[in-house]
Amino acid sequence: MKVVEIHCKSILTRTSGYLKTVSSHSLNPYVGCGFGRSACGEACYVRFNRWIMRGREWGRFVDIKINAAEVYSQTVEKEKKWARKTGGCFSIFFSSSTDPWQPVERKVRLTRQLLDAMQGVPPDRLILQTHSSTILDDLDKIQSLSEICDLRVHVSIEGDMGHLPGLPSPPCSLEERMGVLEKFVDRGVQTVACLSPLYPMKAPDVFFSRLAKMGVRAVVIDHFIQGDGTGDGSRTLKTKLPQAMAEVNPRSVDLSYRDRVARIARKYLPVGISASGFAGHYE
Repeated sequence: MKVVEIHCKSILTRTSGYLKTVSSHSLNPYVGCGFGRSACGEACYVRFNRWIMRGREWGRFVDIKINAAEVYSQTVEKEKKWARKTGGCFSIFFSSSTDPWQPVERKVRLTRQLLDAMQGVPPDRLILQTHSSTILDDLDKIQSLSEICDLRVHVSIEGDMGHLPGLPSPPCSLEERMGVLEKFVDRGVQTVACLSPLYPMKAPDVFFSRLAKMGVRAVVIDHFIQGDGTGDGSRTLKTKLPQAMAEVNPRSVDLSYRDRVARIARKYLPVGISASGFAGHYE
């Protein structure tokens, strides 16, 4: 893993494409991800972004935007005015192309610095997305921030299978991630389980019933088809994920599987589909 410090000129990126309807801005404290060689990194759409990759191997590099918190404080008022002028809500998706609580975070605490900066000038809405139980290191800060802005913690939990055949292990076990949801619920913080990308499921009724009993706010269900930035899932089809899914359940690689699972989930919880779900629109 090659880790380098870089200085950024901006940290709040005005959204486009998939995230356009989700938030006004995205925020990525790192370039690259230490989870890139784990299960979630196998089909991560970011590995197909040439601007980010610049010829490097996904999972082998992390660039630390060492001045991210300072730049946030310097630019947040300008970006807030722009957001409210164009869309009415200054909202941040944190993060869209990296994990804010990847391994290097425990050393540099860059995400923590940004959370502190947001205490001074919070967004109207903040979505925190992670695969990692390391987010619990900042439980108190996030709870405090949730009292001054509309905040949701999104935890990536692809389904009720912790591992698929032929894929590496996940960066954080299924039970650990379920524990993250439970702890944030206990603190009164809005929590959402994100099945993205949706894996084949063994016992969806049991899984969604458990989430409902925990008090999770909603689930987001996002298949790799329409969820990887292409309409037909062509990026993901270049990876090992579809084959691994098909070994467990051949039907799971079709978009209709997403809709079937969503119908089951709706018996227990509000459900959001794809980008609309990440934006907080549930049925």
